[in-house]
Amino acid sequence: MADLQDDLHTSTEAGELDDLPVPSRAEAFPPEPYAPVSDPDDEPLARAHAVLAAHPVADGCSGLSRALGRLPWYDLELGECSVDTDVPRLREGHVGALFWSLHLPDAVVGDRAVGAALEQLDLVDSVVRTHPEGLRLAYDAGQTTDARNCGRVAVVPGPAGATALGDSLGVLRSLHALGLRALTLTGVSWAGEAGLTRFGEEVVREMNRLGVIADLSGACAETVRRTLAVSKAPVLCTRSAARALRPHPANLPDDLLIELGAAGGVCMVPLTAEQTGPTVRDVADHLDHVRTVAGPECVGLSGTYDTGTAHPLELGDPSCYPRLVAELLRRDWAEPDVALLTWGNVQRVLRGAAFTARAAQQRREPSRATIAELDG
Repeated sequence: MADLQDDLHTSTEAGELDDLPVPSRAEAFPPEPYAPVSDPDDEPLARAHAVLAAHPVADGCSGLSRALGRLPWYDLELGECSVDTDVPRLREGHVGALFWSLHLPDAVVGDRAVGAALEQLDLVDSVVRTHPEGLRLAYDAGQTTDARNCGRVAVVPGPAGATALGDSLGVLRSLHALGLRALTLTGVSWAGEAGLTRFGEEVVREMNRLGVIADLSGACAETVRRTLAVSKAPVLCTRSAARALRPHPANLPDDLLIELGAAGGVCMVPLTAEQTGPTVRDVADHLDHVRTVAGPECVGLSGTYDTGTAHPLELGDPSCYPRLVAELLRRDWAEPDVALLTWGNVQRVLRGAAFTARAAQQRREPSRATIAELDG
């Protein structure tokens, strides 16, 4: 993660800055002091509920908006059997915040991708506003905490695929103004196997200026490394597990996990049978591995519910999070580490994105660079 003092007022020549600093630990946003909330003598499931009541789950990826788009009618507050996620199950599982994925089918590109992303943002806004007793839109750490304190589940719009930008920084600003808070850097010419192009670096700088978090799940290794070097804000991998345990292309090898942890990023382990395995124990193994390799400040949770993927046994919907936390407590995870896993690490990234945006806006005007100018 680059140092804020290295920022410059960028122009079309900004992409020539190739000698950026090596990522350093993000110590500017330490977790808050921890006060124990569970009784060590209680059985693990009871302890899990106690910890989650104080430190709910911030879930890195929910496909609910697209799933609801296919339904003629639904009521998430009463309960909805047609999808994995509804308000009663979110409350039963102690989910405090959800990133709602706006990813589009691979065939949707260009202007169609921009239009589809706008429609997805409009749908998210509509769904949340028609369920005011259970859901609340949130765009930063303070708003997610306020929603939780009011008994609502915070909905953070994003991540969207990078194709939604249509290779335009103006579109990025418009999507941010409509609520987008995370962008996945895959599927575009400026973020590929060779890393970020000059335009790709300018996209990351503009994301920093706006407060849009970079999601690096599924990104090529060189794109991950270059983003960690260019970005002044911490990043997320919203659905990545440990490749050392399961060789899925979206999972991270140990060397990238180490670099992600050093840069203050968070690897949000998905609850999918394909990426983590078919049981609760398999998911816990991935969480153990990421914590050991990258540190307790680098691990988070990603339900990936309503995305069309199969889930491990006993983790079929968001109400099952206490079972996973109970398994971690059986493995002698300390309560503060569980609190970081479920809530604290994502809050730190959200705070970091907002802090970086405020600082960058004092140093940079909105970038008017184009892909034609920077990449030819």
